[in-house]
Amino acid sequence: MKPLAKLIATAALPLSLLLSGCSEPAPKNKAVYLLIDTSGTYTQELNKAQAILNYLLANLDSGDSIAVARIDSGSFSEKDIIAKTTFDVRPSTANDQKRQFKLAMDTFADNLKHGSANTDITGGVLQATQYLNETGAGEKYVLIFSDLEEDLPDDHVRDFPISLDNIHVVALNVTKLRSDNIDPRDYLNRLDNWQHRVVEGGGDWRVINDLERMERLIAVN
Repeated sequence: MKPLAKLIATAALPLSLLLSGCSEPAPKNKAVYLLIDTSGTYTQELNKAQAILNYLLANLDSGDSIAVARIDSGSFSEKDIIAKTTFDVRPSTANDQKRQFKLAMDTFADNLKHGSANTDITGGVLQATQYLNETGAGEKYVLIFSDLEEDLPDDHVRDFPISLDNIHVVALNVTKLRSDNIDPRDYLNRLDNWQHRVVEGGGDWRVINDLERMERLIAVN
């Protein structure tokens, strides 16, 4: 290499290193989508879902996003979203948003008279992934408050893979059905089947049945 060309190449090297190190930092905000089963006896478990929401509201910060939706007979729909918001950067405004969010959840729980006829968990998870991906958050969580027993209307198709790239899926309060006492393998199979779907879709999977350990729900900085 000629001396002049060598000098130019040497001078350009630090600039190229500088430019390569200027990529956008990964976002640090969180987005959480809480799915609440309202079928059968799960209507009697809403006080636990409210406790989970209270924990989330206490630990999410400005810039974080949250949505709560019911699992209904056809849950791939905006109509089942009880409330959703992204918290403002101003603490006073964010606190007002949290109060309004809690009020919306409490009102829903107070007015729920009848549970859903069916349980479209897959549709709810699909709706959740759309919301989470649209937020652009750095950490994304789907929390499923359900016994994980999917009961679909006859014309609904849900037997397909779900894309859950970089999404944390946490099953909460997975109660045992009456039939599980007859054959506990039914309960274990439900957990295994959902774990397989989540991991196959690129997400990670956890089960938290002890709600005294809610500090494990999301990463709290």
